[in-house]
Amino acid sequence: MSYETDFLLGLYRRMVLIRKFEERVKYLFLEGIMPGTIHQCQGQEAAEVGVCWALEEGDVITSTHRPHGHALARGLGVQEVMDELFGKVTGCCKGKGGSMHMGDLAKGMVPAVAIVGGGVPIATGVALAFKMKKQPNVAVCFMGDGAANEGAFHEGVNMGAIWDLPVVYVVENNLYGASTSVDLVYKTKTISERSSAYGIPGLTIDGNDVLKVYETAREVIERARTGGGPTLLELKTYRITGHSRRDPALYQPEEEKAQALADEPIGRFRKCLLDLSVATGEKLDEIDAEVDRQIEIAVEGAQAGTDPRPEDALEDLFVE
Repeated sequence: MSYETDFLLGLYRRMVLIRKFEERVKYLFLEGIMPGTIHQCQGQEAAEVGVCWALEEGDVITSTHRPHGHALARGLGVQEVMDELFGKVTGCCKGKGGSMHMGDLAKGMVPAVAIVGGGVPIATGVALAFKMKKQPNVAVCFMGDGAANEGAFHEGVNMGAIWDLPVVYVVENNLYGASTSVDLVYKTKTISERSSAYGIPGLTIDGNDVLKVYETAREVIERARTGGGPTLLELKTYRITGHSRRDPALYQPEEEKAQALADEPIGRFRKCLLDLSVATGEKLDEIDAEVDRQIEIAVEGAQAGTDPRPEDALEDLFVE
């Protein structure tokens, strides 16, 4: 396919934004400046951006305990996400969600579900609502490889399949569920093979190729939107960071990590843009610098932001 320069640079900028955001946040936590805990997504940017770029207004995603990239890819603002991490009232969830529960349904993201596999039945339910209301929208459920071994996965995917719901189940297979290799917990060669048990299509692709992810996601999302039902889409990627902020990832073999760094999505896409003369190195460096400035402004704004009051804990409650 041929793409406009602005489209390609938009993909690059969003992936760089996610990477630099995560790197800045990592050090804010390690320095004790930011509260709470984090699970980060460095190395998985192409999967997040490629899928979200294929969505339309009104479509909805569900996320995981690793949601920063999904939030930024779906279009939440850098400031509101940073504010949320600092627990400020101006955060996307008013400082009540923090790292593992951020989102904004008005912008197409259900606040993230930290329970492994917990987003699968929720995305299925969102898709059911779309179908019952005859809305032309699609739900996309992001999950990690570990989630596909949870009971909620099997129940949720089966329901989506038998009712032909407009939902796409996206497995970001970063090869490790916490510190456990997928080789120890799957007998199949791919996770997408499990789709055959539910009678739906299953695809496994290179999750570090942002254009391949976008093109494939666009196809399966359109299939769901036009009544074709769910797809199980496995994106092979790699987490080039620990499972959480205190994890040195010593279980990842050095040779494996070196190969992952050589194959990480931003460097690959940057090389592609340069090789195709879409942009010069100077232009891409300029984008990188703009993102750095944007993140620093967000950090300063969040640190100066307003903290919630104790009585705010009594607001935004569902009372039957």
